[in-house]
Amino acid sequence: DFHVEDHVGFLLRRAHQRHVALFAAAMAHVDVTPTQFTALLKTVQLRRVTQNLLGRQAAMDPATIQGVVRRLIARGLIRRSCDPLDRRTAVLEPTEAGVALITDVVACALQTHEAALAPLSPEERTSLLHLLRKMG
Repeated sequence: DFHVEDHVGFLLRRAHQRHVALFAAAMAHVDVTPTQFTALLKTVQLRRVTQNLLGRQAAMDPATIQGVVRRLIARGLIRRSCDPLDRRTAVLEPTEAGVALITDVVACALQTHEAALAPLSPEERTSLLHLLRKMG
């Protein structure tokens, strides 16, 4: 017997759906998706980063990071320029608006993290995060 409800993929998807719903509710006032938040946060933290490295740092494939970057540029949250040493390389930097947005919403992201882990004890939280890192 195979019960999909006991399958790791099914359980991870349900947990992910719950987290995305919590995140969407917390970020509704700024209309930022989890992927946009991650890419913008990493850009702010790195200050100047190639699109390729940003994709790796944000754990997104090239097609996904390209779309996310395009949307963040359209919103004026990051800017793209060419590397003076290699004009084919896109270099990204946060705008003042991007830094301000991240500064404003980091607390919301922390609340989402806490809400997602709320059903777990402190020991279970530590174990879950350790196991997820190990699986990833």
